[in-house]
Amino acid sequence: MAAQPIFILREGSKRTHGSDAQHNNIMAAKAVAEAVRTTLGPKGMDKMLVDSMGDVVITNDGATILKEMDIEHPGAKMIVEVAKTQDAEVGDGTTTAAVLAGEFLTKAEDLLESGVHPTVIASGYRLAADQATKILDTITISASPEDTETLEKLAATAITGKGAEANKDHLSMLAVKAVKSIVEVSEDGKITVDIEDIKTEKRPGGSIGDSEIIEGVIVDKERVHTAMPEIVENAKVLLLSVPIELKKTETKAEIKITTPDQMQLFLDQEEAMLREIVEKVIKTGANVVFCQKGIDDLAQYYLTKAGIFAMRRVKKSDMDKLSRATGAKIITSMDEIEESDLGYAGLVEEKDVTGSRMTFVTGCKDSKTTSILLRGGTEHVVEGIERALEDALRVVGVALEDQKIVVGGGSPEIELSLRLKEYAATLKGREQLAVTKFAESLEIIPHTLAENAGLDPIDMLVEMRSQHEKGNKRAGLNVYTGKIEDMFENNVVEPLRIKTQAINAATEAAIMILRIDDVIASSGVGGRAGPGPGGMGGEMPEEM
Repeated sequence: MAAQPIFILREGSKRTHGSDAQHNNIMAAKAVAEAVRTTLGPKGMDKMLVDSMGDVVITNDGATILKEMDIEHPGAKMIVEVAKTQDAEVGDGTTTAAVLAGEFLTKAEDLLESGVHPTVIASGYRLAADQATKILDTITISASPEDTETLEKLAATAITGKGAEANKDHLSMLAVKAVKSIVEVSEDGKITVDIEDIKTEKRPGGSIGDSEIIEGVIVDKERVHTAMPEIVENAKVLLLSVPIELKKTETKAEIKITTPDQMQLFLDQEEAMLREIVEKVIKTGANVVFCQKGIDDLAQYYLTKAGIFAMRRVKKSDMDKLSRATGAKIITSMDEIEESDLGYAGLVEEKDVTGSRMTFVTGCKDSKTTSILLRGGTEHVVEGIERALEDALRVVGVALEDQKIVVGGGSPEIELSLRLKEYAATLKGREQLAVTKFAESLEIIPHTLAENAGLDPIDMLVEMRSQHEKGNKRAGLNVYTGKIEDMFENNVVEPLRIKTQAINAATEAAIMILRIDDVIASSGVGGRAGPGPGGMGGEMPEEM
């Protein structure tokens, strides 16, 4: 009898293996990198992303573009992860990381076609990435936390190209001032910056120049009753995570009322219970109450009568910031409230900001809590500024922690490329080929910067290499003049961590994709292997 075929995979599954799998993954990753490549640099273009609900996002931030794109291919998703990691770690350089990963794979494909094994390429790429980190350390510039001018240059570089150039000086000043206000120094002198301590509220209306920094917390809510005081000085703040309402029974319950007297007794009892809850609040001496849950209408009346400023449905993140700023404890049980649980704020004030009311809590115990109120002509403008400012805040925070910066304009990449080619010549074996290709890949950054600025990339690269070989290690491309200039003098600087993180993350992603030689996708995934003619799977079951 003839041998029976053995079916291992489910009907409709799709399997790609060997060089086909590698080629498909590399093609998908390159396509994603190519999609964001045109956004790189100050002269980069923007992308308009429309989701299934019709909401529009206009941005040239690499991480935002890749998050909003509905990417299905598993190989392409790895490039998205590179951008997400870069965004989480440093905040800026997301496009650089994605473009580098795509270029590493493009060059690796040339080696694969020449017969170099993927593990040899992976080994060479790792050697090159380690060496690149060492070379970067030799071209860094020290940045002290007191050097506000350099920090503002860093912030301005991060903001440039994100639609807020006209006001980048104002936004850079806000970013540096905000980050410096939340710096924490440990006993051994190590600086840590938690950007979560900076609250950003955006409000369309006015101009970008109207954006301001508030030493305290802004809450995008108004008081529950208009008869409550608008301004409270020397505020004693109570934070409640429980509602000022009557508890509902957890199970279905019925109350039978047979006479009008019983109805009145029931209503009187409810009122008495609410009054008792409010009395507990009043007894603490609090004159400002922020409640995470609801406040009953009758309770609002009693609080108003007592002259208390109250607010309901406050977000959990806002409650945490208020707790940190005022020193108040978040109360989870009405029976446990004590005067010591209250916090202090010099001023709690409700203001009108372009037609809507916001509450400003200032003069707090902890001066390390800062808010930024962003203004702009339209919703899209304000959202774009928020993304740019977020990058600037993260970049300044990273620079304060590491105190090491490098120049921009493609300068570090050219220096790395030249030095890595020299390093490759010292290696024996096929890893030398991988290191050389890695060095060539880094040139994609200055190449793209020139391309996006409408300049000739080849001429620019040749001139940059020449300047670096002469010893001008800060020579980079000024996209505004189209000349090779000293980037430090042109105020184009970035934290060292942007470069090291982008190179390491892109290298790891490229290696991971290169090492895949088999892709097995279940029915309907990664190739949409669905029903074919006659209801059969689009792909035949795998025979093994």
